[in-house]
Amino acid sequence: MNNPLNDAVGATGRVRQAIMVWDMPVRVFHWLLVICFAGAWLSSESERWALIHYAFGYTACLLVLIRLVWGLIGTRYARFGQFLKSPRAVIEHFMAMLRGHLHHDVGHNPAGGLVMFALMLLILLIGFTGYLSVKELLGNFVSEAHEVVASLALGLVIVHIIAAIGMSLIEKQNLVRSMVSGKKQGMPEQGIIYPQYLIGTLIFLGALYFFYLILSGRLPSLTQ
Repeated sequence: MNNPLNDAVGATGRVRQAIMVWDMPVRVFHWLLVICFAGAWLSSESERWALIHYAFGYTACLLVLIRLVWGLIGTRYARFGQFLKSPRAVIEHFMAMLRGHLHHDVGHNPAGGLVMFALMLLILLIGFTGYLSVKELLGNFVSEAHEVVASLALGLVIVHIIAAIGMSLIEKQNLVRSMVSGKKQGMPEQGIIYPQYLIGTLIFLGALYFFYLILSGRLPSLTQ
């Protein structure tokens, strides 16, 4: 049975195939951030789960900081320069979609890249307001700000999920599966060569260790 990834044909008539787009650090960041955001949200209402909440929240912030660095030095499609565009470019992208013109680059489209970057900034803001709340600084204001920013981030996550589903249908490829396998449809020359498995593994292990340090109370400056 033929794989639809291998059967897709590009606009030039050349056969498109499964190519590596998302390196391992990007995939590790994405799925660990999903787990951390969901874990922090679900544990936010219980004082008994306070350390679990802190562990998920601070680990999410650590992941974002790592991703910001990787966005400068990472592989082709991980770099911010590839997908962070001006507001004008984002508007032109939306207008092109309304006219039925799809985004042909295999990386993030301008709108998706903007949403992702905004979400990362919101997560850092959630972590910062959470830290101020733990230290009991600025009273109720910072606690309320923490909840408001978290709600904004949740709304953006929902938009991101809906957009991913919509683009999967439009592009006729499973974008969620692509973030698992790292592969999308494209021309051979568009793919990255080195998936950076070692760096991805180190990020994964480092995040787990940091989570453990928070959960075990070994970093009291962040939780007390």
